[in-house]
Amino acid sequence: MKITFKLFASLTDYLPPDARRSNILVLDVEPSASISQIIEPFGMPHKLVHLVLVNGTYIAPEKRLTHTLAEGDVLAIWPPIAGG
Repeated sequence: MKITFKLFASLTDYLPPDARRSNILVLDVEPSASISQIIEPFGMPHKLVHLVLVNGTYIAPEKRLTHTLAEGDVLAIWPPIAGG
């Protein structure tokens, strides 16, 4: 099934070069794949995977190992934000 995968801020560096400008990648994933399984191949350190949203709904860290997506879902991830 196809989902839209979006990475923001410094996480865009983990996308393939041709997707970094738009920060969007369409992925073909198994229906049984959890959020953790979907993001694992991108090699992002766990401490940088801070805010995870599916279709705008926050997914808590403890649910990312089991939460699966549906056709057409949007998975968006932000790193921790530092301010001054």
